[in-house]
Amino acid sequence: MLLWLAQYFQEYIGPLRVFNFITFRAAFATMTALAIGLIAGPAVIRMLARLKVGQSVRHDGPQTHLVKNGTPTMGGVLILISIGISTLLWSDWSNRFIWPVLIVTLGFGAIGWFDDYRKVVYKDPEGMPSREKYFWQSLIGLLAALYLAFSVSAPNGTQFWDLFVAWVESGFSMDLPPKADLIVPFFKTISYPLGVWGFIALTYFVIVGTSNAVNLTDGLDGLAIMPTVMVGTALGVFAYLTGSASYSKYLFIPHIPGAGELLIFCGAMAGAGLAFLWYNAHPAQVFMGDVGALALGAALGTIAVIVRQEIVLFIMGGIFVVETVSVMVQVLYFKYTKKRFGVGRRVLLMAPLHHHFEQKGWKETQVVIRFWIITMMLVLFGLSTLKLR
Repeated sequence: MLLWLAQYFQEYIGPLRVFNFITFRAAFATMTALAIGLIAGPAVIRMLARLKVGQSVRHDGPQTHLVKNGTPTMGGVLILISIGISTLLWSDWSNRFIWPVLIVTLGFGAIGWFDDYRKVVYKDPEGMPSREKYFWQSLIGLLAALYLAFSVSAPNGTQFWDLFVAWVESGFSMDLPPKADLIVPFFKTISYPLGVWGFIALTYFVIVGTSNAVNLTDGLDGLAIMPTVMVGTALGVFAYLTGSASYSKYLFIPHIPGAGELLIFCGAMAGAGLAFLWYNAHPAQVFMGDVGALALGAALGTIAVIVRQEIVLFIMGGIFVVETVSVMVQVLYFKYTKKRFGVGRRVLLMAPLHHHFEQKGWKETQVVIRFWIITMMLVLFGLSTLKLR
């Protein structure tokens, strides 16, 4: 919105031309989201407390977490409000990628809101039934994947529909251009053609998988939000470079016209995340809940797909990956041993992984800060792939 106003009046007020620079708007989007979060935070926390939207702590979890019972949850609403307002203020509304990312983020946020609502109203730590949750996640994920398959492939937003029609007329057998291939980092020319169906399948798993991975990681004060900020900021760098014809050519990465505008969204996400961390730092005054975790994870996945860095997201979000794998291994091994020996056994003392370290005697703050350090190193390694090609 501000970009449109600046462009309208820049003929009369020359300095307003600075709004045409993505980096300028990204910086102010970050500061705007940070300011909104910090200012509105106390009011949102008071509102959640007044509505008795308190966390219902699982009784089979660490006993040290029982003191958190009743702490206001659904604080992810604050994050989404900050991101939404800041992005709409500073981004180019005509950009073909801003709206899909916003819609996916808010869509997964809505799923998380209903999940949290059931936890709060019915005092059920499990919340929305898994099948119902995955159905809605899958619906949004598949629709986003179908749109992105042709939006990423098209040279501009106006040719999206033409590509889609051509795919239908080809009997659903049309190939996508090389920039829609699965990019392998560390190599200049190695990539794998996906085709439309392969692109849709990969995008679906990246969006839905990342959403649930961040949700599983969100179990300690500040544990999920800081890695999300770091990974999101790094993806913003990839988006800016991918959207630039000169930088993408120099770095041997696909050029996706319009992708650079996502730096605005990533900046807003970083600012909103840091503002939330102010209130979520140990001891937390508020939890983000599924409304925040599912939304942020889906946003990361969607951006990674647009900038064609799915494997790099896997690297930078290593903490999210390990947390998810720890749950899968724990459940599968328990079921296997119960079926074979009659008694279920566990690989970890408790899953997800952060609870395992708590059970081994690590303090909550130790787990959180050490996971942050690991994420920082993984993000730097992911950024290094820009030159290690």
